[in-house]
Amino acid sequence: MPAKSQAQQKAAGAALSAKRGDTKKSELKGASKGMYESMSEKQLEEFAETDRKDLPKKKTKH
Repeated sequence: MPAKSQAQQKAAGAALSAKRGDTKKSELKGASKGMYESMSEKQLEEFAETDRKDLPKKKTKH
């Protein structure tokens, strides 16, 4: 499942970095912290690899 906004893609990238041990879990904030705890590494990869070019900055509420 691809990310639906640039913010979501960036948060997934930060969470993935922490999952892999490249950054400290304690450095995560907000959405990236929640993603780290609730998503697998494979799910985070899918979100993080989404091309940001055509994504909105933030996801709109419906």
